[in-house]
Amino acid sequence: MNGNRQLPIKHWSHSSLMAFLRNPLAWYKRYVELIYDTPYSPSAIIGQAGHKALQHFYSGIEKQGAIDLGLEYLRDVGDFEINFGRARSRLAKKKKRASMEREYLQAISFYLSRPPKYKVLATESVSIAKVEGLPLPIKAVSDLVVESRTIRGAVDIVDHKFVDYFSKEREKKALFILQALFNYYTVREKFQRPIHRFLVWECKKTRNADGSSQMRRYVIDFNTCRDEFTLFHRLLSDATKEISRPRAWLPNPSDLFEGENSFDIYRLGLVESDRE
Repeated sequence: MNGNRQLPIKHWSHSSLMAFLRNPLAWYKRYVELIYDTPYSPSAIIGQAGHKALQHFYSGIEKQGAIDLGLEYLRDVGDFEINFGRARSRLAKKKKRASMEREYLQAISFYLSRPPKYKVLATESVSIAKVEGLPLPIKAVSDLVVESRTIRGAVDIVDHKFVDYFSKEREKKALFILQALFNYYTVREKFQRPIHRFLVWECKKTRNADGSSQMRRYVIDFNTCRDEFTLFHRLLSDATKEISRPRAWLPNPSDLFEGENSFDIYRLGLVESDRE
């Protein structure tokens, strides 16, 4: 890495790393230029409302109050912040927002019908850690930090996801391991305690026709992740090298989330190459 060249970001997070790997130009716009004008999908807004409700619930607010606060959050999101897709008219947007509320209320009721119980140490815990061997600090937000039930004195990290479909069992490590490791280092730095597991709870938003549980738990035991820790360090180091060198910021038109927007930015020449 060129030590004389200033890095364009102050830290990595799971979301910024995923954005860089998926679409470098969209990453540059959001995490370097700090332009946050890309609307969120309705599904993402529903998920954010669900997280808001669970944050309040696990902070001690009773169920209905937590549900109401999540709904209030959803209703406060402006139309300009939502990607309505084909819903263009005022009436179509109104109907879409009503369906979003119904989907949120159904999903959060699924979760809170039998919510997992923990001894909660923190909700929405934000922390930054400097990790030996990594050129940049890392940052993470942990939904819940809780006392471990299996190792005395250790803590577990809990993450919530509101999904349309459960993740396939064989894919769970690929989906969750990087996020888990960001949380591992930052929670360890903040709480100064051994970190045992990363627990992912997926809550399926649509009702299962067979009456099976709407909830599914995935467990990552950090004691079995030696190879994944090595890969994490390698990936963060290589990504940092990539953003440190002179380069052209290229779009990924096939990106499901920001492909079209990034291609428009490239076509209009709104972001200059930083090649020297």
